[in-house]
Amino acid sequence: MDLVEKSVNGLILMTAPHISVPHGFTTRFGGVSEGIYASLNLGENRGDKPEAVRENYRRLKAALRIDKLCFTKQVHKNHVRPVTGADAREPYGPLPYEADGIVTAEPGLALIAFTADCIPILLHDPKRTVSAALHAGWRGTVADIAGAGAAAMVRLGSAPEDIRAAIGPGISFSSFETGPEVPEAVRAVLGDRADAFIRESENPGKFYVDLKGVNRALLIRAGLKPENIAVSGECTLQSPDKYWSHRATNGERGAQAAVIVNGESLKCATP
Repeated sequence: MDLVEKSVNGLILMTAPHISVPHGFTTRFGGVSEGIYASLNLGENRGDKPEAVRENYRRLKAALRIDKLCFTKQVHKNHVRPVTGADAREPYGPLPYEADGIVTAEPGLALIAFTADCIPILLHDPKRTVSAALHAGWRGTVADIAGAGAAAMVRLGSAPEDIRAAIGPGISFSSFETGPEVPEAVRAVLGDRADAFIRESENPGKFYVDLKGVNRALLIRAGLKPENIAVSGECTLQSPDKYWSHRATNGERGAQAAVIVNGESLKCATP
């Protein structure tokens, strides 16, 4: 199952057909930022004008009818932090914790995670109204942040077979060329199953790794049904006009985001 492109109040979002609550993986389209940040930059610490970033968030919140929004301070690990409305903040507000994933059972609360080649993952349990947003760089991937996200939802009452997942736009198998440390780490977490996600590069000592495939395999290992996992076919490195790519820009970029609003409410209608 692939993602579907939707236009919501001028924003272009990629969405998962099987996730019914308001959610989306943002693209570069629909904001007010200029230059290398054009146009929907959601990165607070990339060098963009704060007034432009705040307006971009205003548009995002209006598009998904977001009231309270919780952020992550990402450090490429696998910690998934439970959050409530007390953790909500506005852009440029204090963020006193580090976590590459956040999870909530509070209806109406929105969660956000950021990427620019790393793999974004959204999780939702429609039966028990639990959601999570995860940032899976290669280090977080091999540390099984996908499984940690599912486990955090289980601790809040979810059953793995009820969780629906969307793996968003990120660097693709054919674009993520790396040294031997990444495939070695993938083999450490997946064993013999890792070979399906590793291919030797034409460049000596280099390998291609399928981070989306690894995260999907880890979600299945955590108990999710394969048919409940949507995976984006788009590559950030190969689509720099639509997405920010850290590799394509040598780090001179904005940031896109994965956003999900937990549960249905008058303020959180499906767009």
